[in-house]
Amino acid sequence: MNNIVKTNFKFPNQTNVYKGKVRDVYTIKDKYLVMITSDRISAFDVVLPKGIPYKGQVLNQIAAKFLDATKDILPNWKINTPDPMVTVGYRCEPFKVEMVIRGYLSGHAWREYKEGKRTICGEIMPEGMKENDKFPKPIVTPTTKASEGHDEDISKEEIISQELVAKEDYLKLEEYTLRLFQRGTEIAEKAGLILVDTKYEFGKIGNTIYLIDEIHTPDSSRYFYKEGYEERQAKGTGQKQLSKEFVREWLIQNNFQGKEGQVIPEMNDEFINSVSERYTELYESITGDKFIKSDINEILNRVESNINKSLIDLD
Repeated sequence: MNNIVKTNFKFPNQTNVYKGKVRDVYTIKDKYLVMITSDRISAFDVVLPKGIPYKGQVLNQIAAKFLDATKDILPNWKINTPDPMVTVGYRCEPFKVEMVIRGYLSGHAWREYKEGKRTICGEIMPEGMKENDKFPKPIVTPTTKASEGHDEDISKEEIISQELVAKEDYLKLEEYTLRLFQRGTEIAEKAGLILVDTKYEFGKIGNTIYLIDEIHTPDSSRYFYKEGYEERQAKGTGQKQLSKEFVREWLIQNNFQGKEGQVIPEMNDEFINSVSERYTELYESITGDKFIKSDINEILNRVESNINKSLIDLD
């Protein structure tokens, strides 16, 4: 399968490169970032051994669309998207927390709730809730931003007292998070989807806060289908969802949660193709556009060529 799981480019005026779980980020002139969204997939903070065809394109194009759709709320880092898998933008100084927001009791929050916990990141989760029930109002549940290993839940009070983020800035991050989630919820609703939870990352240039990285993609967000949601909740059956959670569930079923001593199960072609189809399904559902598969012949050459052309336009 022809996909990008590794890059090793050398661009003009390149000053740094960072290889994340999914993205390879090249710094140009210490001022710009070239973010290549690879086809790698991670779960439980572990990068799985095989890539997912077209996953990088899906993530990059959804993120680009939502960055454009929210730039009236706050500025964002994007300058252009010279390739289906690439975004070029401004280099910001990132805040040391990720802003997670949850509209429903799902995923990590549900796993905590099931163990008897009724607070998460200092936010109260009401008694008597079932998995995938809607919270009375969305709750902001930040995490630390670990360069390696697991991100950790952290409260607003801890963030401010530990001076991870200045109080004035944190209050702005919380406000932006709520506004972005509301916008994402409205767009999802028009597409027949429910935006369940998501995370946002922010940075600064000077005194200005920017939205950075990705937004409202299936890697950073969880979506349910709106149709049938109430009936499935009433019956206690699982929700039909579009997110990376189904990959986590498959791993759990195959005895892997990223814990020491556990072995990643074999990802056969059938499973890999099913994941790829899920990603393209989400793209079409959330954007309303037909997904046009980019040419995957000589994919690395194409990406490198398109980036080099775009760098000519940067000062």
